[in-house]
This record gives sequence, structure tokens and C-alpha cells, in this order.
Amino acid sequence: MSAPKDNRQPDQVAKLEKEVESLRDQLARALAEIERLRKELEEALRSLKRQAAPFSRGDPKANPKPPGRKPGAQYGERASRPVPARVNQQIAVPLPKNCLRCGGPVIHQETRPQFQEDIVRLTIVRRFDVEVGCCARCGRHLQGRHPLQTSDALGAAQVQLGPEALSLAAHLNKEMGISHERVARVLDLGYGLRASRSALCRALTRLGEKAAPTYQHLVTAVRSSPVNQVDETGWRVAAHLEWLWVVVNREVTVYAILPGRGFAAAASILGEDYDGFLTHDGWRPYYRFTRAFHQTCLSHLIRRCQDLVEIASPSGAGFPLAVMQLLRKGLALRDRSQLGEISLHGLSVSAGRLANSMDRLLAQTFRLPANRRLAKHLCHEQPHLFTFLHCPGIEATNNAAEQAIRPAVIARKTWGGNRTQTGARTQQILASILRTCRQQGKQAFPRLLDLLRSPVERLLDIIPAALSP
Repeated sequence: MSAPKDNRQPDQVAKLEKEVESLRDQLARALAEIERLRKELEEALRSLKRQAAPFSRGDPKANPKPPGRKPGAQYGERASRPVPARVNQQIAVPLPKNCLRCGGPVIHQETRPQFQEDIVRLTIVRRFDVEVGCCARCGRHLQGRHPLQTSDALGAAQVQLGPEALSLAAHLNKEMGISHERVARVLDLGYGLRASRSALCRALTRLGEKAAPTYQHLVTAVRSSPVNQVDETGWRVAAHLEWLWVVVNREVTVYAILPGRGFAAAASILGEDYDGFLTHDGWRPYYRFTRAFHQTCLSHLIRRCQDLVEIASPSGAGFPLAVMQLLRKGLALRDRSQLGEISLHGLSVSAGRLANSMDRLLAQTFRLPANRRLAKHLCHEQPHLFTFLHCPGIEATNNAAEQAIRPAVIARKTWGGNRTQTGARTQQILASILRTCRQQGKQAFPRLLDLLRSPVERLLDIIPAALSP
């Protein structure tokens, strides 16, 4: 007699297969969720490094150093304000007739100077009695012009802000990032000069138009420069997102506010056929300058590796640590070369060894998605990592461009951007003029005064000599 068949086995197998399939689905969803959270964590850590991040820098140190100068021999070089070269007012300060403690007579021993440097809250009002006439032959309207005048306007526009006030307003607004409203407040508090926000805005627009020819020559200067650093950041114009670009070399800084962040925007500043050296942060559109030589910013890559090390497991942190070590070796080689500790031949050989080490490092297979993304990015940047070692004098980072763009970032936090395209044009022109003057060690204030008082088109003396007419 045969044993009865057990029909439960197929049912159990089907049930187990269904459970396995369910567990596989749960595992796939869990892995996808882990990857999503990992990307969000990376993005959050990167956002803390951005210039637009909050001002918090994390928890304070447990045992911070005390503020102020160190005591004793560690104080450092002692310094004080220099004695002024001129004195506008000399005031005698006599001794009291009697001692303030015991009432006894006072004996004079010596006279010692003390200096006080102060500002004067004074507004000068000039009245120009402008003679108006016409030509006896052709009837053309004519009027006089004094060297201190900044405009020929009469009638409704006869009361104007002077060039000293406008030059100060340009520095406060375009260089220091103070809004038009607060600039007006500074002029009122410091000098008793009343001016509305709109009046300052219109006056700075006129100043920008006078400075426009100089700005165009500065753009020509960066186009012809053999070496440039470039960077960009977001900027608002009429509440719409645009981009503020900056191009920096040793002599000139040029800002441009443009609607795009792609190659067309960069080419409108540098020219599509730019064939010099470009140092940048690795943004892909820069590589469409096919005739240029590129250097990717090592500081950006080192910071990215540091961010990965913070969130990676001990086994996953090995790759970004190795990349950081190679990049820092390249910077150390540059420093040794600048100190004369290594010859050009030795520098070239060491640079080749670094490149080979990077090749071997990138030839590996990576398990973590973050490491795979970093390796993919480095494979693209690999030909441009050590350009500064093969061409001494090229900067390994675009720190100069980032420093030039930082005042604009501060201004963006303060008053948000520009309300009109005209304001954006004025912003890029005056910011370029002021930054270039500072870069060349020249005073911008007297140059703006001359520009405002000139009745004809005038070029400032900040254009590089090779391009100056």
C-alpha cells in the first residue's frame, strides 16, 4: 500500500519563494534609500562650504586660545600709529594751577605732543553762475563750464551731488557692498548731506556710463592676457537668476553679469578663440575653450576629498585620502621649485611620477558610488591636474578669482542684487574699475573725481601699458 502524497511541500516552496522575492524588493528599496540619503548628506556637507552658507562654523573649540596679544617675548612686533605729516590745528593744553590731590603749586617740566586724527562733518555748497549764450554766426546754444562741474544740466536738475560724495558712494556701494539706502544714511550721518536712494542710484549710473570706455579696455586686456583665472556665482537681476562672472589676472579684474552660466557667457568675456592659460574649478563649459591650456583648481579637489573622508567608512576613505596626498605632493613640489630647491629637470621628472601615480590610482575599481563619481571626475580632469608643474608661474588654484568674487557675495547677502539690467551694467563696470585700481595699488577716489569732472570721454590710467592708447 503506497504512502499518501504530501501536498504541503509545493505550497511551502512557493511561500518561501514569495518571501525571498519580497525580501529582495525590500533590500533594493533600502539600498536605494541609503544611496539617496548618502547623496543628500554629501550635498549638505558641500553646502556648508559654499560662500552662501550660513555664518555658523560649527561647535567652538573645547580649549580655545585666549584672544589678544601674547604676553612677554611672544607679543610680536610692537607698533603704533605714525605721527601725522601735517597738523591743521595746534592747541595748547596748560597745566592746572594747583595739584588736584593736595592743592600744592605745580612746576612745569616739559611739553609733550599728542595727536588726534578726526573727520570733519561738513558739506560744501558751490554755486556756479553759468553764463548762457549763443553763437552770433550760427545761433548754436553755448554755456560756460567750470573744471569743478560734473554736468551741464540746469533748470530742474540744477541741484546736484558733488563728485566727492559720488566717489564715496561708489566705494561704499560697489566695493563694500552697502545698499543705496544705507549709503544715503552714511552721507547724512557723517557729512550732513541729504540724498535719496534713487538720486544716488541715478548718479552712479551716470558714473558707470563715463567709466564704460575704460571697462571695455579692461575686457580687451583679459582677452589678450596669457594667463587668467575665472569663476562665477549666482546673482539676481530683477528677481531673476543670472550669473556674475569674474576674470582675474595679475593686472586686471573684470566682472560681468550675464544671463547664462555656459560657454556662450564665458566666451562673451574671453572670446571663443582664447588660447592662453585658464585656471578654474573644473566647470565643464570651460573646456570648450579648445585652444586654451587648462589648470583645474586643486583646492576644490582637496576640499571635495576632505568632505568624502568625513562621511566615508574607513575602507572607503582610502581613495580620497590617496588623492589628497598626491595633490599635496604636487603643491609641495611647486613650493620647492619656487625656493630653488629643485631644478626644472627634476621638477619635470617628479611631475611625471605624480601623473603616473594618479594613473595607477584611477585604474582601480571602486565599490562606493561617491568614490566612483570622484574617480570619474578625476579621469576627466587628469590632463589638467599638474599643468602648473609643467609651466612654472601658472597658479595651481583659482583662489584669486574666488577672493575677487567674495565682495560680490557679501553684497548679494546684504541687498540681494540689482533691480534692473541698467543697474547690473553699472555694477559690473564700477566694481571692475574699483577692484582693478586696488589690485594695481592705485587710488580710485581721485580717478573717479577726474572722471566725473571731465566734459569729454576719458580713459583711466589702469589699462595695461600694452593696450593703453
